[in-house]
Amino acid sequence: MSKNAKEIVKEFYKSDLLKDESVLEKFFHPELVLIWNSADGLTIMNYDDIVTFFSEIKRTYLDMRVEVSHLLEDSGHVTVRYKYYIKTIENQDEELGIAHFMCIWEVKDGKLYRGYQISQPVTNNDDTSESYHKVKV
Repeated sequence: MSKNAKEIVKEFYKSDLLKDESVLEKFFHPELVLIWNSADGLTIMNYDDIVTFFSEIKRTYLDMRVEVSHLLEDSGHVTVRYKYYIKTIENQDEELGIAHFMCIWEVKDGKLYRGYQISQPVTNNDDTSESYHKVKV
Protein backbone atom coordinates (compact mmCIF):
# COMPACT_ATOMS: atom_id res chain seq x y z
CA MET A 1 0.00 0.00 0.00
CA SER A 2 1.45 3.35 -1.00
CA LYS A 3 1.79 6.19 1.47
CA ASN A 4 -0.24 9.35 1.15
CA ALA A 5 1.41 12.75 0.69
CA LYS A 6 1.08 13.71 4.37
CA GLU A 7 2.80 10.50 5.50
CA ILE A 8 5.68 11.10 3.06
CA VAL A 9 6.20 14.69 4.24
CA LYS A 10 5.98 13.61 7.89
CA GLU A 11 8.59 10.87 7.34
CA PHE A 12 10.93 13.35 5.64
CA TYR A 13 10.82 15.79 8.55
CA LYS A 14 11.41 12.92 11.01
CA SER A 15 14.45 11.68 9.06
CA ASP A 16 18.05 12.32 10.07
CA LEU A 17 19.50 14.39 7.22
CA LEU A 18 22.93 14.64 8.82
CA LYS A 19 23.52 10.96 9.46
CA ASP A 20 21.42 9.10 6.88
CA GLU A 21 22.98 9.35 3.42
CA SER A 22 19.84 7.94 1.75
CA VAL A 23 17.43 10.71 2.84
CA LEU A 24 17.80 13.02 -0.15
CA GLU A 25 17.43 10.27 -2.75
CA LYS A 26 14.61 8.62 -0.80
CA PHE A 27 12.49 11.76 -0.36
CA PHE A 28 13.34 14.23 -3.15
CA HIS A 29 12.07 13.80 -6.68
CA PRO A 30 14.79 14.15 -9.37
CA GLU A 31 12.76 17.02 -10.90
CA LEU A 32 12.40 18.80 -7.55
CA VAL A 33 11.88 22.56 -7.50
CA LEU A 34 11.89 24.45 -4.20
CA ILE A 35 10.81 28.08 -4.36
CA TRP A 36 12.11 29.64 -1.14
CA ASN A 37 11.39 33.15 0.15
CA SER A 38 13.75 34.03 2.98
CA ALA A 39 15.28 37.08 4.63
CA ASP A 40 17.83 36.99 1.79
CA GLY A 41 15.15 37.12 -0.93
CA LEU A 42 13.92 34.56 -3.44
CA THR A 43 15.87 31.38 -4.12
CA ILE A 44 14.80 28.69 -6.57
CA MET A 45 16.52 25.36 -6.00
CA ASN A 46 16.49 22.11 -7.95
CA TYR A 47 17.56 18.65 -6.84
CA ASP A 48 21.30 19.27 -7.34
CA ASP A 49 21.07 22.60 -5.46
CA ILE A 50 19.40 20.83 -2.52
CA VAL A 51 22.14 18.16 -2.48
CA THR A 52 24.80 20.91 -2.39
CA PHE A 53 22.88 22.84 0.29
CA PHE A 54 22.57 19.84 2.62
CA SER A 55 26.21 18.87 2.01
CA GLU A 56 27.16 22.26 3.46
CA ILE A 57 24.74 21.77 6.37
CA LYS A 58 26.36 18.40 7.14
CA ARG A 59 29.79 20.01 7.09
CA THR A 60 28.74 22.87 9.36
CA TYR A 61 26.56 21.28 12.05
CA LEU A 62 27.11 18.38 14.43
CA ASP A 63 23.41 17.74 14.93
CA MET A 64 20.14 19.09 13.60
CA ARG A 65 16.55 18.41 14.57
CA VAL A 66 13.18 19.65 13.45
CA GLU A 67 10.23 20.51 15.65
CA VAL A 68 7.01 20.32 13.64
CA SER A 69 3.98 22.13 15.01
CA HIS A 70 1.55 21.80 12.09
CA LEU A 71 1.18 19.24 9.33
CA LEU A 72 -1.94 19.68 7.21
CA GLU A 73 -3.07 18.08 3.96
CA ASP A 74 -5.57 19.44 1.47
CA SER A 75 -6.16 18.20 -2.06
CA GLY A 76 -2.74 16.55 -2.31
CA HIS A 77 -0.83 19.55 -0.95
CA VAL A 78 0.85 19.23 2.44
CA THR A 79 1.60 22.30 4.56
CA VAL A 80 4.16 22.01 7.33
CA ARG A 81 5.20 24.58 9.96
CA TYR A 82 8.45 23.84 11.74
CA LYS A 83 11.60 25.13 13.39
CA TYR A 84 15.16 23.87 12.95
CA TYR A 85 17.48 23.44 15.93
CA ILE A 86 21.19 22.78 15.55
CA LYS A 87 24.30 21.93 17.52
CA THR A 88 27.58 23.25 16.16
CA ILE A 89 30.87 21.43 16.16
CA GLU A 90 32.37 24.27 18.19
CA ASN A 91 29.64 24.22 20.87
CA GLN A 92 28.33 20.68 21.13
CA ASP A 93 26.53 21.16 24.45
CA GLU A 94 24.19 23.92 23.31
CA GLU A 95 21.23 23.50 20.99
CA LEU A 96 20.19 26.63 19.12
CA GLY A 97 17.01 27.39 17.25
CA ILE A 98 18.07 28.82 13.90
CA ALA A 99 14.97 29.45 11.79
CA HIS A 100 11.18 29.20 11.50
CA PHE A 101 9.73 27.69 8.32
CA MET A 102 6.45 27.07 6.55
CA CYS A 103 6.36 25.01 3.40
CA ILE A 104 3.68 23.72 1.07
CA TRP A 105 4.72 20.49 -0.65
CA GLU A 106 3.41 18.71 -3.71
CA VAL A 107 4.28 15.01 -3.88
CA LYS A 108 4.84 13.13 -7.14
CA ASP A 109 5.80 9.46 -7.49
CA GLY A 110 6.02 9.21 -3.70
CA LYS A 111 8.62 11.99 -3.41
CA LEU A 112 8.73 15.70 -2.63
CA TYR A 113 8.33 17.37 -6.01
CA ARG A 114 7.41 21.06 -5.62
CA GLY A 115 7.97 23.12 -2.52
CA TYR A 116 6.86 26.66 -1.73
CA GLN A 117 8.73 27.72 1.38
CA ILE A 118 9.11 30.80 3.54
CA SER A 119 11.56 31.17 6.39
CA GLN A 120 12.58 33.65 9.03
CA PRO A 121 15.71 33.50 11.18
CA VAL A 122 15.30 33.13 14.92
CA THR A 123 15.96 36.39 16.78
CA ASN A 124 16.51 37.28 20.43
CA ASN A 125 12.97 38.68 20.48
CA ASP A 126 11.38 35.32 19.61
CA ASP A 127 9.24 33.72 22.26
CA THR A 128 8.61 30.30 20.82
CA SER A 129 8.11 28.44 24.08
CA GLU A 130 4.35 28.38 23.44
CA SER A 131 4.13 28.64 19.67
CA TYR A 132 5.63 25.26 18.76
CA HIS A 133 3.40 22.92 20.71
CA LYS A 134 2.07 20.34 18.29
CA VAL A 135 -1.23 21.59 17.02
CA LYS A 136 -2.15 19.20 14.22
CA VAL A 137 0.44 16.68 13.11
